[in-house]
Amino acid sequence: MGFVKEFKEFAITGNVLDLAVGVIIGGAVGKIVNSLVEDIITPLLLNPALETIGAKNISELSWHGVKYGNFLSALLSFFMIALVLFSLIKAVNKLKKPAVGAIIEPSTQEKLLMEIRDSLRQKS
Repeated sequence: MGFVKEFKEFAITGNVLDLAVGVIIGGAVGKIVNSLVEDIITPLLLNPALETIGAKNISELSWHGVKYGNFLSALLSFFMIALVLFSLIKAVNKLKKPAVGAIIEPSTQEKLLMEIRDSLRQKS
């Protein structure tokens, strides 16, 4: 099989396309959540807390040259992104309805085991 043909089959498979869509949507969701953290949560919740300790910006928080404020900001953003994604996935899973009336045919091994069970029941 030629290299171009193999690459074409790889690139067109559903998994690669699903992954590409996931990365693009993930980037967009990341921007939305980042804006939520920076533009809404930080001014409403974090700024009053920062003012009580005398800092105007979270990035100003430091201890002996260690700027832990930037780390706290990144940590808050991570947890918010995780929370939003968890909520989104949970909502999508609720919308999915299980297939009603889908009857799964037993495998040949299961059929054989059922026959053995039935024959043992008849003997006793």
